[in-house]
Amino acid sequence: MDPEAAIAATRRWIQNAVIELNLCPFARRVFDGGLIRYAVTDATDTAALTVALTEQLRALAAAPAEEVETAFLIHPNALADFFDYNDFVAGADELIAELGLEGVIQIASFHPLYQFAGTRPDDVENYTNRSPFPMLHLLREESISRVNDDPEKLLDIPKRNIETLRKLGRTKLLALVNRGPG
Repeated sequence: MDPEAAIAATRRWIQNAVIELNLCPFARRVFDGGLIRYAVTDATDTAALTVALTEQLRALAAAPAEEVETAFLIHPNALADFFDYNDFVAGADELIAELGLEGVIQIASFHPLYQFAGTRPDDVENYTNRSPFPMLHLLREESISRVNDDPEKLLDIPKRNIETLRKLGRTKLLALVNRGPG
């Protein structure tokens, strides 16, 4: 997959779904400010993906937040199966600890087939974490704390997102997500 095409699709998804539906109240500022790094790996297995993730975690930790506040590691050729992806994410949290980045960086998971426990595959709430490609969103914990004045608000985000998507409905949601730029 062409890395530029993967980045363009990811940027469209962030703009059309994440920002427009306000699924993440922090996204607009970093998106509009150009503070997101997009990295596309050609990894096809978990070993190569672990190497790419290690590089991206270290790079984000080393970069000044004023230049790169958050990063997406897009991996279109690895972990197409959601359950394999989900297993990898659990290991990614262990990698953060091994690198001494616990409390510094956390990972949010996004996948084209994302499915929350207790839901059916086509339930609209799964789309809060569905993305054009399997990807890992690397977030600075300090950034989340800085822009959020009330930790309780963070706990309300998933519930609010589910309500938003249920009201919108699957058909309108897919039309929005699949819309072209602009």
